[in-house]
Amino acid sequence: MKWIVGTLAVVLTILLVYAGSALISILGLVSAVRNGDVAQIMTRTDLPRVRHSLVEQLNTAYLERLEQKRPLRPIERMAITSLGTTIADDFTTKLVTPENLSVLLRSGTVRNAAENISFGTMSSLADLDASNIFVLLGRIRPIKPDEFALGFGRGENAGSISMHFEWTGWKLSGVGLPQRIVANMVDRLPTR
Repeated sequence: MKWIVGTLAVVLTILLVYAGSALISILGLVSAVRNGDVAQIMTRTDLPRVRHSLVEQLNTAYLERLEQKRPLRPIERMAITSLGTTIADDFTTKLVTPENLSVLLRSGTVRNAAENISFGTMSSLADLDASNIFVLLGRIRPIKPDEFALGFGRGENAGSISMHFEWTGWKLSGVGLPQRIVANMVDRLPTR
């Protein structure tokens, strides 16, 4: 009986440390965003994962747009995805610079400052009420054991971020953009 109680105590402690480290990471990222500390934001960000999440959103939106016109054969889908990934990756590399990411998280504006293009706005991480832990916990949605999404609010303009656990802690690994912003980005992609 003692070993059951001991095992439960260990499991509960691990779960509390796991959830607590996620909350501390969110609060640290929110603080860095509110202070406009680009270096701290980048320390807490896995930039290749963020770029990959945007590439996936662009490819999915582009394929959905094509399928509205006509059904795609599997070989077409594969070719479009392969070529589209290359084009979308180049596009998002220009879009996801430290400055642009900082502005996106602070103000919700999705932009390419180098070309002076804005794709739209969404709710921002800086506006997240981090003082109310229960509201914050209500916005968290587990994706995998080592990843969760944090919604900025409700509705189609809210947006979200994803955090992924690495050995150094939780890092920003994705930005979930509203559909209208992704559609604007697809419209501005170079011809595929």
